[in-house]
Amino acid sequence: MSTIRDLLVELTGTAEYAEQIGDDVDLAASGIDSGDLVRLVLLVEQRLGVEITAEDMEGLHTIADYERFVAEHAAAGTPGTAGVGGAAGASGSA
Repeated sequence: MSTIRDLLVELTGTAEYAEQIGDDVDLAASGIDSGDLVRLVLLVEQRLGVEITAEDMEGLHTIADYERFVAEHAAAGTPGTAGVGGAAGASGSA
Protein backbone atom coordinates (compact mmCIF):
# COMPACT_ATOMS: atom_id res chain seq x y z
CA MET A 1 0.00 0.00 0.00
CA SER A 2 1.31 3.48 -0.83
CA THR A 3 2.11 6.13 1.74
CA ILE A 4 -0.88 8.24 0.72
CA ARG A 5 -3.12 5.17 0.88
CA ASP A 6 -1.86 4.52 4.42
CA LEU A 7 -2.82 8.08 5.34
CA LEU A 8 -6.25 7.60 3.72
CA VAL A 9 -6.78 4.50 5.86
CA GLU A 10 -5.93 6.54 8.94
CA LEU A 11 -8.18 9.36 7.79
CA THR A 12 -11.21 7.26 6.88
CA GLY A 13 -10.74 4.51 9.44
CA THR A 14 -11.21 1.86 6.77
CA ALA A 15 -8.76 0.07 4.51
CA GLU A 16 -11.50 -0.85 2.03
CA TYR A 17 -11.90 2.69 0.74
CA ALA A 18 -8.17 3.21 0.23
CA GLU A 19 -7.76 -0.17 -1.45
CA GLN A 20 -10.67 0.30 -3.86
CA ILE A 21 -9.80 3.73 -5.21
CA GLY A 22 -7.52 3.82 -8.25
CA ASP A 23 -4.34 5.88 -8.31
CA ASP A 24 -5.77 8.21 -10.96
CA VAL A 25 -9.28 8.61 -9.56
CA ASP A 26 -10.21 12.10 -8.37
CA LEU A 27 -10.43 11.89 -4.58
CA ALA A 28 -13.19 14.51 -4.34
CA ALA A 29 -15.28 12.61 -6.89
CA SER A 30 -14.75 9.37 -4.97
CA GLY A 31 -16.49 10.59 -1.83
CA ILE A 32 -13.77 12.44 0.09
CA ASP A 33 -15.15 15.83 1.12
CA SER A 34 -13.17 19.07 1.29
CA GLY A 35 -12.69 18.76 5.05
CA ASP A 36 -11.15 15.32 4.63
CA LEU A 37 -8.87 16.65 1.88
CA VAL A 38 -7.62 19.35 4.25
CA ARG A 39 -7.06 16.69 6.92
CA LEU A 40 -5.15 14.59 4.37
CA VAL A 41 -2.89 17.57 3.64
CA LEU A 42 -2.30 18.05 7.37
CA LEU A 43 -1.40 14.37 7.75
CA VAL A 44 1.04 14.62 4.83
CA GLU A 45 2.66 17.65 6.40
CA GLN A 46 2.84 16.13 9.89
CA ARG A 47 3.88 12.58 8.98
CA LEU A 48 5.95 13.15 5.86
CA GLY A 49 7.32 16.64 6.50
CA VAL A 50 6.24 17.99 3.11
CA GLU A 51 4.49 21.35 3.12
CA ILE A 52 1.48 21.69 0.86
CA THR A 53 0.16 25.20 0.28
CA ALA A 54 -3.38 26.14 -0.70
CA GLU A 55 -2.04 26.79 -4.22
CA ASP A 56 -0.49 23.31 -4.33
CA MET A 57 -3.79 21.74 -3.27
CA GLU A 58 -5.41 23.08 -6.45
CA GLY A 59 -3.25 20.68 -8.48
CA LEU A 60 -3.58 17.65 -6.20
CA HIS A 61 -6.59 15.58 -7.15
CA THR A 62 -5.55 11.93 -7.13
CA ILE A 63 -3.46 9.55 -5.05
CA ALA A 64 -0.92 9.60 -7.88
CA ASP A 65 -0.77 13.42 -7.72
CA TYR A 66 -0.09 13.31 -3.97
CA GLU A 67 2.48 10.53 -4.27
CA ARG A 68 4.33 12.37 -7.04
CA PHE A 69 4.22 15.66 -5.14
CA VAL A 70 5.52 14.09 -1.92
CA ALA A 71 8.29 12.21 -3.78
CA GLU A 72 9.44 15.35 -5.59
CA HIS A 73 9.42 17.57 -2.52
CA ALA A 74 10.75 15.07 -0.01
CA ALA A 75 13.69 14.29 -2.32
CA ALA A 76 14.38 17.96 -2.91
CA GLY A 77 13.86 18.89 0.72
CA THR A 78 11.73 21.83 -0.38
CA PRO A 79 8.29 23.04 0.57
CA GLY A 80 5.45 22.90 -1.97
CA THR A 81 4.52 25.38 -4.72
CA ALA A 82 6.60 23.73 -7.44
CA GLY A 83 3.53 22.36 -9.22
CA VAL A 84 2.62 18.75 -9.81
CA GLY A 85 4.21 16.78 -12.63
CA GLY A 86 1.64 15.72 -15.16
CA ALA A 87 -1.15 17.70 -13.51
CA ALA A 88 -2.27 21.28 -13.63
CA GLY A 89 -0.14 22.53 -10.76
CA ALA A 90 0.21 25.96 -9.25
CA SER A 91 3.32 28.05 -9.06
CA GLY A 92 4.42 30.84 -6.79
CA SER A 93 4.36 30.96 -3.04
CA ALA A 94 1.76 31.55 -0.38
